[in-house]
Amino acid sequence: MTHTSQPSKTTPTRTRNKRPIDPDWIREICLAAGADDVGFVSIDNEAVRSERDRILPVFPKARTLVSFVVRTSRGPLRSPDRSLANNEFHARGHDVDDVGRALVRALEDRGIEAINPSMGFPMNMDNWPEPWLISHKPIAVAAGLGAMGIHRCVIHPKFGNFILLGTVILEEEVAELSQPLDYNPCLKCKLCVAGCPTGAIKSDGAFDFSACYTHNYREFMTGFGDWVETVADSGSAKEYRKRVEDKETVSMWQSLGFGPNYKAAYCIGVCPAGEDVIAPFLDNRKGFLNDVVKPLQKKEEVIYAMKGSDAADYVTKRFPHKELKHVSSGLRPVSAASFIRFLPFLFQPGQSKGLDAVYHFDFNGAETQQHTVRISDATISVEEGLIGKADLHMRADSKTWVAFLRKDVGLLRALITRKIKLSGDPRLLIAFSKCFPS
Repeated sequence: MTHTSQPSKTTPTRTRNKRPIDPDWIREICLAAGADDVGFVSIDNEAVRSERDRILPVFPKARTLVSFVVRTSRGPLRSPDRSLANNEFHARGHDVDDVGRALVRALEDRGIEAINPSMGFPMNMDNWPEPWLISHKPIAVAAGLGAMGIHRCVIHPKFGNFILLGTVILEEEVAELSQPLDYNPCLKCKLCVAGCPTGAIKSDGAFDFSACYTHNYREFMTGFGDWVETVADSGSAKEYRKRVEDKETVSMWQSLGFGPNYKAAYCIGVCPAGEDVIAPFLDNRKGFLNDVVKPLQKKEEVIYAMKGSDAADYVTKRFPHKELKHVSSGLRPVSAASFIRFLPFLFQPGQSKGLDAVYHFDFNGAETQQHTVRISDATISVEEGLIGKADLHMRADSKTWVAFLRKDVGLLRALITRKIKLSGDPRLLIAFSKCFPS
């Protein structure tokens, strides 16, 4: 099937290449360079709209997204020894970038411009807190290379979730585009729920982003920032050692020296989905549980969670043999807009029990933002505009509000100077903050 879509309004018309590129030629290059599967998506595909909005300002000529996967080995990722898993992640991540570079070079040799965003790092940190150029997952799903499981990882129909993803963006059309899968390989077995040490993956399909991020990515961006502040706040080496064990210090050094290391990623290790993966699970489910899942559950380790978070409560109840350490997630808003955007991701349902309230956030000054936040029945909704009657109306200078959230300005001072004004029951602000521990 030949793709003949018209150029989008944001993409300039070009006539240099009369024929779309042969997808088999691209696939052959990718496979020879180390990829295990390849798919193709038009930049105009609505399934990748969010990525298109990021890509076009950087590469306005973009017409086609080439998505590809590189398999990872299952044994290392399933091991309780995280050094094995992280070595595999790092090695295969470099393989992904090598495939991207090989394809870009081959395309350039044919006079076709292309770019290859990195598999992971480096990213454009000037755009913090969203520094990535694209998200590879929705592109891979649109390209038919898998579907999202309840653990928020892409599951390939053959290789399962034991894959890493890459993307190359090129300026020409490809003769035949891929189609998404017409089924989801996820078994809904919920072993990822059982294996997650922080309770981030819920049995009903919900996902606690902050629980996963705070622990699994402890030595990445914001976790590193929290560690730096711990160093800065320590008055002496002795005080620092009281706060941070030697093994934590050298672990952070290792991530700095050899690439960030994941603390868990157990959801990937225990997933039995995929044609090449599923046999041991189907043959002996109890044996699979004993051999793969339980060693990760029984592992004695430090679990990082925010004080007063759902994750902290979960670890205490579900894994009392694991050491709970309270830390900050390091996730701080840089603007009023980012504060609003990340509310659903940081919301803690368990901490909101009994709360039924409507909040109006009315920002002025450097940013003009108006939003309505409803918290009820352990759920949150965020809508643009001031809708209905609020139980608490908060009007604030946007810079002052961000400074308050970052603990650079005290609430009392902000209220006295009228930079923050509250109308309604002020206790609801305390109840609100409880839903978003930091």
